[in-house]
Amino acid sequence: MKPTFLKYEKPLFTAMVLENDIEKNIGYIKNAVKNGAEAIGVQMCYLDTENQNEESFKRVISAAGDLPTYVTYYRGRSNEGKSDDEIAEGLVTLAKCGATLCDVVGDLYDKQDDQMARNEEAIKNQMALIDRLHGEGAEVLISSHILKFTPAERILEIALEQERRGADICKIVSGAGSHEEEIENLRIVTLLKKELKIPFLYLSGGECRILRRIGPMLGCCMWLCVDERNNFSAPPQPDLAQVKLIRENFGYFKA
Repeated sequence: MKPTFLKYEKPLFTAMVLENDIEKNIGYIKNAVKNGAEAIGVQMCYLDTENQNEESFKRVISAAGDLPTYVTYYRGRSNEGKSDDEIAEGLVTLAKCGATLCDVVGDLYDKQDDQMARNEEAIKNQMALIDRLHGEGAEVLISSHILKFTPAERILEIALEQERRGADICKIVSGAGSHEEEIENLRIVTLLKKELKIPFLYLSGGECRILRRIGPMLGCCMWLCVDERNNFSAPPQPDLAQVKLIRENFGYFKA
């Protein structure tokens, strides 16, 4: 069967890989597979500019073997200075190179603080890009990195709009600076599960990060985790070994 992020019995252990070197990326991926990763995520914008080509993309993606691959191609890092049109073309190239799931940032073509475009022309362009990615056989995730605590009403509004634009998976990253905000974020997971028709990934930054560890037990579609840490690793993401223990020792239930 073709790898997919849309059909799973339990939320997937998705090991994130962030490296500027091709061989190191491949090494991290192979180790993650060996250590029990069920999917691989690669932030391709970290690759050095000279390595951002079809040959390199194919080598990195193929290192995951039969596992589904989630790719991002964000602004910044080696993509600093690229236009949103160039970002979009990079995503299409990644889809052609075999990426399973492509991450379209929600404010592509219309940069916003909450990463959710409001300009109607920008939204049309996003939807056209999503159609192109689907045409290449890829699944599409729309992401909005808000990075601060956001009330449930706004989170749901963003999630439903991502769904409307054609996302196969909704991804929102908010924040929590207190236990009260952390508890509210856990409640928001159950709200998204009730209201959305598509899988979702709801994450939190800030001081309180329990959502990244138990969110999938409540309804999120995957864990974003790290098998090996390096200078590029995102500190909030838990270790693969940690989340394996959470799922195995506490048991997974369908909320």
